[in-house]
Amino acid sequence: MFLEVETHCHTIASGHAYNTLEEMVLEAQRKGLKGICITDHGPEMPGSCSSLYFYNLVVVPRKINGIMVFRGCEANIVDYEGNIDIPEAALKKLDFVIASLHDVCIPSGTVSDHTRALIGAIKNPYIHCIGHPGNPLYEIDKEEVVLAAKEYKKAIEINNSSFYVREKSKENCIEILKLCKKHGVYIAMGSDAHYKADIGRCEITQKLVCEYEFPPELIVNKSLESFISFLKLHGKDIEI
Repeated sequence: MFLEVETHCHTIASGHAYNTLEEMVLEAQRKGLKGICITDHGPEMPGSCSSLYFYNLVVVPRKINGIMVFRGCEANIVDYEGNIDIPEAALKKLDFVIASLHDVCIPSGTVSDHTRALIGAIKNPYIHCIGHPGNPLYEIDKEEVVLAAKEYKKAIEINNSSFYVREKSKENCIEILKLCKKHGVYIAMGSDAHYKADIGRCEITQKLVCEYEFPPELIVNKSLESFISFLKLHGKDIEI
């Protein structure tokens, strides 16, 4: 297994995924992972859960069958200033927050609009990672976004499912990966699994990371220890 922590997956709470939280965790265990982030969509995603779901994630055990469970979300960016659909009080209770642009939550605009939105999200102290920034529907100034991530010690996701569901993402992802290497910026390798069989599935991202000799110490979910260390940079004191 190339990774020890799955940083991006969805349960039935997201409204368009097909397994329960426990099923996703047990699949992570079956595949030899050591940790999993449950990152269901915020409430602006049609069919997804309310903010109460994220407030109450504290009831989920930190470990299930020996697998570390990180309470998270994939928040929807809802305007070009980078505001998201999860209240601050709920964000404070979460371990790992991804912020992403989705076409059902915000229309595509200009490169400047999209870049401003992502940088605004990066500046939010409760957001840890920018999700699938290679999406060609939302073209960005890639270097400007990467440099903002460096300044605020945030991670940029190289989203494996984008290579299948977002046409023409690969070129953007390669350019982003190269810029993260150039500037020493963290990346997260997420499967974006909506069905349990895809948990930990990052084969294309892994191939690119190897091909472009990306520094393993900048992959936040390479190991459970590296992920815990990354979260500690953002004030999350979680014991293994």
